[in-house]
Amino acid sequence: MKKFLLGSLILFLAACGGSDKPAEVAQVPQEPLGKSANSDAFNASFAQLLNDYYQLKDNFIAENDTLIQRYAQSMIRSSDSLKLSELKGDSSIIITAKTYTDGISAELKGLTGEKNIEEQRKSFQLVGDQLYDLIRTVQYDRAIVYHQFCPMAFNDAGAHWLSNNPNIRNPYLPKKMLICGEVSDSLDFRKK
Repeated sequence: MKKFLLGSLILFLAACGGSDKPAEVAQVPQEPLGKSANSDAFNASFAQLLNDYYQLKDNFIAENDTLIQRYAQSMIRSSDSLKLSELKGDSSIIITAKTYTDGISAELKGLTGEKNIEEQRKSFQLVGDQLYDLIRTVQYDRAIVYHQFCPMAFNDAGAHWLSNNPNIRNPYLPKKMLICGEVSDSLDFRKK
């Protein structure tokens, strides 16, 4: 028994280092959290574009034609004024991004000319598809964007939309199947 206690005491002292001095921890300088690869001007203009899209989506869910028109117009302005010249990267990224913003604006102009909400939803789907590709091209790194899918939209042809949270709120079938769908992808270019 004495040998056991003596052995335990020796192991305890060895494990503790036999000193009252705390262990030193190397101080490693850390990068500021949340530093973006793009400029503040670009990020602010892109955040406005996304906000207009999310408002448009929410008004398709509410089926509020007046606000659909308002946010489609606002999104046209946001798309046309996106600060692409502030993007960091080579010129091919800017050219590709400009192609997407032009397509988004053109589709939104078509959406505002439609009177039938189902036709507007088809344009909304095309806007979302182009915005998804735009986000991937510029690698917007200020928020997570969820790419969601409903297989039953447009008579079972299926359709995607974007969301700022993973909860499903279907803009294509809001009265019949509000929570029909799934997250098919999430775009997260934030530095970890």
